[in-house]
Amino acid sequence: MTWSAPVRSPVALQVYAAAEKDRAERPQQYLFDAEAVIRRATKHGASTDDFADGWRDGLDAFLGSAEEDGRLNAVGTRMALQAASGRLTAGAQIAQCFRDNPELRATPLAPPIVIVGGWRTGTTFLFRLLGRDPRLHAPLPVELVAPWLPSPDPETTATASQLLHTLNPDMAFVHPSGPTLPEECVLAMGTDLRNWGFTSMMRLPSYAHWLSDQDFGGSYGRYRQILQLLTSRDPRRFVLKAPAHTAELDHLVEAFPGAVVVQIHRDIVETLTSGATLFSVYRSTYSDDVDAKDVGRQQADQSELWFRRATAFRASAADAPVAFVDLDYSMLVDQTTACLEMIYAAADMEPIEQADQFVAAYHAAHPREAHSYQRCTPEDFGLDPSELRERFT
Repeated sequence: MTWSAPVRSPVALQVYAAAEKDRAERPQQYLFDAEAVIRRATKHGASTDDFADGWRDGLDAFLGSAEEDGRLNAVGTRMALQAASGRLTAGAQIAQCFRDNPELRATPLAPPIVIVGGWRTGTTFLFRLLGRDPRLHAPLPVELVAPWLPSPDPETTATASQLLHTLNPDMAFVHPSGPTLPEECVLAMGTDLRNWGFTSMMRLPSYAHWLSDQDFGGSYGRYRQILQLLTSRDPRRFVLKAPAHTAELDHLVEAFPGAVVVQIHRDIVETLTSGATLFSVYRSTYSDDVDAKDVGRQQADQSELWFRRATAFRASAADAPVAFVDLDYSMLVDQTTACLEMIYAAADMEPIEQADQFVAAYHAAHPREAHSYQRCTPEDFGLDPSELRERFT
């Protein structure tokens, strides 16, 4: 089956049409203007002095790529501008919290369990499964987006999820999401506008190239602060997840010494084909011009970069304060309880009681067949299986 952009519902078409009409009537509100973004980020009292270090370079790189490369419709343009101002505001809020409560810097943080790997390798399944263990804390979207809120209400992010699913119902099939489902770390990161997660939502090749040369040390240091904020109210050990961590294992381990890193491995052709399907769906929400083969090229190039970095770090990390657990995707699917035993042993935790029932309860709540989606081939995305396997050997 050849990938095709999701068909928009009548309601979605009305939303897109209204946004385009608004852009025609108020074009100044849709300009990729850094100064306008800064004004939005500071209009409620935030100060640029509290923005994360390096924010200006990140803002310019992100906005420049979104404007030149993004092929964004009016909804996508609005989302990009809101994401930029929102991340700057979040950085200021976090800085304010630590200035008002300096003791937070001493908040102890248990070494987290961090799940990494290529896109579509089962990271979300394992993350949300472990998150059902009451001893572990898998962060919800509102905790990641607004960690400074003392009593965060998951429904705070419900409107955003509902809008996305209205605009593009296929997003709920390729990656189920919602206010009560734990979400990956990239939602919290990028207060300095350095965030690999942005490249999953929009076409941003020049921004991705810029990111590849950036030092993420400060970004991970701030992420540690975010988790300290959350830990001050909930002391459970974190289980975290983001494929993007695969590219930054050195910074991850520096920020979280003693972490247990679970890397999931899957056939590269399956990984990239499924990942390209995911990103094509994501991009189709914010762009009316999605080139499937362009997405495939981006997936292959970015994945090679990430895996080469991970391989290099692991080859040189014999004395690093980290424990690695390697899981094969097929084993994770077919022998889930055995995988859990490996993870708990590495984390020096007692295994979950009645593990088979634990896994069965998860599947009952999240049936796999409920999230089936169109099956595409590597060729749909310009990918040659034999070339990929040679390239990624």
